[in-house]
Amino acid sequence: MIITKSKPKELVLRSLGGRKRVFIVGCGTCATLCQTGGEEQVEEMASILRERSVGKVVVETPCDIRVLKRDLSPHLGIVEDADAILALCCGAGAQAISEFTGKMVVPGLDTLFVGETERIGRFYERCRACGDCIIDETGGVCPIVRCAKGLLNGPCGGMANGKCEAGGHTRDCVWVLIYRRLKEQGMLERFKEIRTVRDRSKRAESQELKTR
Repeated sequence: MIITKSKPKELVLRSLGGRKRVFIVGCGTCATLCQTGGEEQVEEMASILRERSVGKVVVETPCDIRVLKRDLSPHLGIVEDADAILALCCGAGAQAISEFTGKMVVPGLDTLFVGETERIGRFYERCRACGDCIIDETGGVCPIVRCAKGLLNGPCGGMANGKCEAGGHTRDCVWVLIYRRLKEQGMLERFKEIRTVRDRSKRAESQELKTR
C-alpha cells in the first residue's frame, strides 16, 4: 500500500493561491485507508474551500488511468471549468490526473513509502521498490528498507543485544530478525551467503514495465 500524509492545510491553500474554481479528487484505496484522501477528507477540504470548491469525487484508484477516466468522466464538464484540481492521493495519482485533464494539479498529500498496515494510523515502510527483490534469501524480511545502513550482509558492529545502534539501540536489528526467521524456516545456511554489491543503476532513471 502507498502510505501518504496530509500536507498542512495552510500550505495547500497557499499553493492554490487565488484560484477560485477548485475541483477535488480523492482516492478510494490507499489514501482512504490512510485517512488522508477518502470521502471524509474530501468533504473536509470542500468545507474549507467553501464557494471555491466547484465539485468533488473519490476515484477508486486515481493512479490507474483507465479507472481515473471512468470515474472522472461524468464530472468532465465541471473539471474543464475548474482552474485547479486538488489531488488527495499519491504522487502517481496526482500526475495521472494532470496528464488526463491538462489542468494545474495541487497535491494535498505527501507520498511517504510503500508499507504495510498494522491498524489505522499505524503504518510501516516495508518496500523501497528497488527493482531487485531478495527476500527469498532473507526469510521474507527486506534488509534494504529495514536496515538503517541498507546492509546486504549483517549484522554490523553496531548491533548490541539484538538492537540496532541507529536510534540508540531501541529498534530490533533487522539482521537478527533475518537470522531468527531463517532458523525458523530451516534455511539458516542462507544466512551465510555473501551478497554482492547491488546494481543501483536500476534506480537511476524513472522506471517502466511493458509486458505486452
